[in-house]
Amino acid sequence: MNLFFNDIKYDTPKDIRCSLGYKIFLKSRLWFYFLFGKIVFKSRSYIKKGIYDNEKWAETSLDTLKAIERCGGRFHIRGLDNLKKSDEPIVFISNHMSTLETIVLPCLITLIHPATFIVKNKLVKGPIFGPIMRSRDPIVVSRKNPREDLIIVLKEGKKKLSNGRSIIVFPQSTRQNEFIPERFNTLGIKLAKNSGVKVLPIALKTDFWGNGQLIRGFGKIDPKKTIYIEFGEPMNIQGNGKDEHKKIIEFIQSHLEEWENK
Repeated sequence: MNLFFNDIKYDTPKDIRCSLGYKIFLKSRLWFYFLFGKIVFKSRSYIKKGIYDNEKWAETSLDTLKAIERCGGRFHIRGLDNLKKSDEPIVFISNHMSTLETIVLPCLITLIHPATFIVKNKLVKGPIFGPIMRSRDPIVVSRKNPREDLIIVLKEGKKKLSNGRSIIVFPQSTRQNEFIPERFNTLGIKLAKNSGVKVLPIALKTDFWGNGQLIRGFGKIDPKKTIYIEFGEPMNIQGNGKDEHKKIIEFIQSHLEEWENK
């Protein structure tokens, strides 16, 4: 993994070509989802063997990143050095655009900061992805009662953070192509403040992997859309955290605007 990414940034090499299978399938999403399906079942086989640890999670995450590249995806990742600026557990706070970030972020984060997600309860119950999500020991919420969800996140999150596990939070709750600050809640800020840890913002543009109409997580893929991910610097929470929340929103907004104009 350390040989694949350097300490600061990663750009998809220009000499990577689309796979033969992708070309045979006329560059449709079918080949990509075939490759992704193989990775999912590889993950499940590791789980059955009891060896699906952080390293194996990062391995299968990297497999997906490579599959994306072989299907025309192009990554531009920045701020990797910021991940190493704190050796303590962190609350990562990111916008949420597609399925891509939930699959790819582990290979960027988890070998430096063992981490897990906050997820909806239905994601841990599914027959295909359920075992994978459960193996990551996520914080599970209902998304029906905000007050109960907050109590769960603060309690379970503090416990995991104190045990050395970082938490990845998507305050938008659901995948959205458009970033609307008013819908970007302060859950991550509250968790970090309650647990006495730093926050680290992530800005991303991952609409290469579209949201489907029938199955939301499995839409079209669009090689014309470059994939951008940038990690900011870790921040301490001061006071009620309003300033940090504002800085995170500004960090995400400014990068999205910059990427849209490229």
